[in-house]
Amino acid sequence: MQFYSVHRAAFFIACTLLCSCASLSGVQERYAVCLYDHAWDAALDAVKDRSVTLKDKSRGLIETAWLEIPMPGRSFGALQREVPDSKDRSRLILTIKRLDDVTKVTYIEERQRWAFRGGSRLFGWAETDPSEEVMQDVQRRLDRKLKEHGCSFT
Repeated sequence: MQFYSVHRAAFFIACTLLCSCASLSGVQERYAVCLYDHAWDAALDAVKDRSVTLKDKSRGLIETAWLEIPMPGRSFGALQREVPDSKDRSRLILTIKRLDDVTKVTYIEERQRWAFRGGSRLFGWAETDPSEEVMQDVQRRLDRKLKEHGCSFT
């Protein structure tokens, strides 16, 4: 009986580590020499095209609301049937952290797609990789805003 418990624990630990690594894929970091307040303002400006649901300056955390994006032409299954109401949804999470002489801004897009799941719920939200275009757009806007606030990059 102890043999199964050890294997079950090892399996749980392995799954946790794999999921943790997978959830961190796509995280981007920017290090800027500037005041925390300037980095905070730049991060808020970088996501001003989205609705912000969480804005906690003391914790350095900004989260946007889910934004649904139509994705026409997506198909599923062996017969490549078109997914009805094909869409993705996206939200951005930014953290701003004071370090010794720099400020670190970390951002990630959490993205899900409307996908065939099978079972009693034929369709539902499924995790997917962040959009390269969205991540580049956030980086461009963040860099521009940091420069406007007089920050330099390390």
